[in-house]
Amino acid sequence: MSRQFNPQKHHRRSIRLQNWDYASAGLYFVTICTHNRQTLFADPQLHEIATMAWNYIPEQDHARHVVLDESILMWDHQHGLIGLTTPEGTAHGFTTLQPGSVGAIVGNYKMLVTKRVKAMLKVSDTDFKVWQRGYHERIIRSARELENVRRYIRENPIRYARNQDNLDRLFTQMTYIDTK
Repeated sequence: MSRQFNPQKHHRRSIRLQNWDYASAGLYFVTICTHNRQTLFADPQLHEIATMAWNYIPEQDHARHVVLDESILMWDHQHGLIGLTTPEGTAHGFTTLQPGSVGAIVGNYKMLVTKRVKAMLKVSDTDFKVWQRGYHERIIRSARELENVRRYIRENPIRYARNQDNLDRLFTQMTYIDTK
């Protein structure tokens, strides 16, 4: 069965920042949630898979221009600061998912983790989902904002343990990007 996008049926709209090139140099705060906020990464083996995949990002050919900053993998979500430098010879545009863009980097990370988690759990079911669709991002625009985000990431385990981690409130300050 083919699942093609039908604008009459699928009323998706992009909420990306208009006229922003998501492959351009900059710092991006991303949050990726597990499907239905399941606590998959409470399992130490699955936690290790996702952590290693995150740390592997800059070593991949398509992401050599990526610098990882502060990050944390919680049981049901990943927060991270992704820094992009402009790769040499890159032509940027605004309409498609470009290799090396934030969307491509996050998409590859999610795919790699999903593949390895399914292998570890011995799950071949295509309906088994590790991640929710898309991700949330925020473009970091100042040194003050960067420090606030770093502190938010570092303190996330404390808020989570106290059940005060309010991702919904955080998401109102971020942009949702649909990677499909």
